[in-house]
Amino acid sequence: MSAGVAATIKEKINIVDFIGEQVPLKKAGASYKGLCPFHGEKTPSFVVTPGRETWKCFGCGLGGDVFNFVMQREGVDFPEALRRLAGRTGVELDERTSREDAQRKRLRDVLEGAIAFYHAALTNHKVGERALRYLGDRGFSDATVDTYQLGYAPDSWDAMTKALKSKRNATDEELEGAGLVIRGRRDGVYDRFRGRVIFPIRDASGGASGLGGRILGTEGEGADRGPKYLNSPATLLFDKSRTLYLIDRAKGPMRKAQQAVIVEGYTDALMAHQHGFETVVGGLGTALTAGQVELATRYAPRIALAYDVDPAGQGAGTFGATELTALIGEIERSAHRGRLTDVSVVRLPEGKDPDEVIREDPAAWRAATEGPQPIMEYLIDIHAARHDPKTIQGRERLVAAVMPTLRAIVDPVRRDGYLQLLARRSGVEERVLLEKLRQPAGLGPGRPRGSEGAHAGGRINLDAVLSSPGALDPQAVARTLEPVETTLLRLLLTNPAWQLRVRDRLPPEDLITTPARELWRAVLADRDGDPEGEFTRDRFLEALDPTLGALARTIYARSDPEPETEAVLEQALEQCLLNLERRRLIDLFDFKRAELAEAEASGDAIVRDRIRGQVLELQRERAELDRRLDDETLLSKTTRRTAASIP
Repeated sequence: MSAGVAATIKEKINIVDFIGEQVPLKKAGASYKGLCPFHGEKTPSFVVTPGRETWKCFGCGLGGDVFNFVMQREGVDFPEALRRLAGRTGVELDERTSREDAQRKRLRDVLEGAIAFYHAALTNHKVGERALRYLGDRGFSDATVDTYQLGYAPDSWDAMTKALKSKRNATDEELEGAGLVIRGRRDGVYDRFRGRVIFPIRDASGGASGLGGRILGTEGEGADRGPKYLNSPATLLFDKSRTLYLIDRAKGPMRKAQQAVIVEGYTDALMAHQHGFETVVGGLGTALTAGQVELATRYAPRIALAYDVDPAGQGAGTFGATELTALIGEIERSAHRGRLTDVSVVRLPEGKDPDEVIREDPAAWRAATEGPQPIMEYLIDIHAARHDPKTIQGRERLVAAVMPTLRAIVDPVRRDGYLQLLARRSGVEERVLLEKLRQPAGLGPGRPRGSEGAHAGGRINLDAVLSSPGALDPQAVARTLEPVETTLLRLLLTNPAWQLRVRDRLPPEDLITTPARELWRAVLADRDGDPEGEFTRDRFLEALDPTLGALARTIYARSDPEPETEAVLEQALEQCLLNLERRRLIDLFDFKRAELAEAEASGDAIVRDRIRGQVLELQRERAELDRRLDDETLLSKTTRRTAASIP
């Protein structure tokens, strides 16, 4: 799927009509206003600007183009938003993508057939009676069984396979592709799930993506001597590291509460929903991954982790200090770190699982999830309990245990706050801790540190790009991105030493188009994986999906003149960043001017004067920004003339 499709889709969609189908809009000058669909508000601050093909909420700060609206509204990634809008507009995708979409649809149909089979086995047949009793004993109601389509996989090698081949005309390849069967040594297949309670797993849009199975009885009993819990394998539909159980039902409540509560497995999440705690999702029995963080933060900026946390990390099935440290590292390396404002731990009574607390004392669960403890505070508490800070040796061990995680915190304000907390808990002076923090941590495992050479492999030739499959016409890139985005991304891709220097000034949301945001997020994800290492162009390109890969290759292949000196490069980057800031100020200025007109029309002098002051301040900021832009342009010209005069 090429990025040229994105440009064609935007040309075919009237953004006002499209968003107006879901958000009532009223004309306001050159724009349209309405109540933001992403946060509760009584005064409209959601603005759609058809001339720029953008939308922006000046209340919650979200904004973007039509693709970003679909991503936010429906909780899908950029490629999926492209597919949905392509179907709506009749834009044809490339042959490979169309074939993959057809395959995906067929696998989903087969998986839905399996879910129906397992549900019928649980609720309508004698074979499921034991499983139904188990669910009842665990406190699940008949309504929950039906609503969430819980099922039972008969303790048989081929019951499901035979049923789907007979009723759905499923082939061995389709059953295997959906993760429902395992291929045997003699090229036959047999059911993957046997003698298990089945929990259907759905993606954020509600489409079937996989299954989870809980074995009945103790581990090792029955024909299926596998683990207690078994998930679908990785398929075209299912990636455990990017999936949260019940996300399809929790996304709305999460968005409203601005928080996601994540538990370990199916039963905890189901019990929460049965009792009306609808912001809860399940992590499928794994430690939280960067992909799950990305999925959760599409809907909520705060995550509360309600895992069974054991301070020593020694109990079976518990989540210890090592996992907490790894979790913080995953979050800090995530390209979506900026969308995540808080990660906390839900403090539960010792020895109690979430589903026990929910069933026995719902008020205690509500209180625990509404007042969780920040994760770094919890981690410091854990190590302070294990290492007595009253002794010199205990202080040394406490600081040594916490310092590696503290170094992983990117935000200097948060890091400083945790440093102060560690000083109070350990009794070590803050200046001493700061000195320790600044000591090099060593390179550690992974790629060796190298020069930041993005030019390994030589320059990408434009002719070679255009002749390759899925190539883009440069004009398609020009229609897909704003000119300032194209220039900025090209400078950052071809001069990677500047990527980490500008990251704090360039959050992805400050870019205008969704493809530009996604490409910059991919750059940050690559760098966050090893901030001290080398940005390798080939590795970066190989990790991109086809849409962004085609876009990046064409940007690399542009024949724009290279900056002659480091000073000229710095000036060019500064101009791009200032122009993006100018765009933001203009949008806010236009919004405030419209508000001022409404206040004047209503005769509300107090509101009018307040907004008038804001408009004047924005005018001053814009004038100052224009002055800085003029200075940068003049300095850039002077620098180029000076460089040219040097023999």
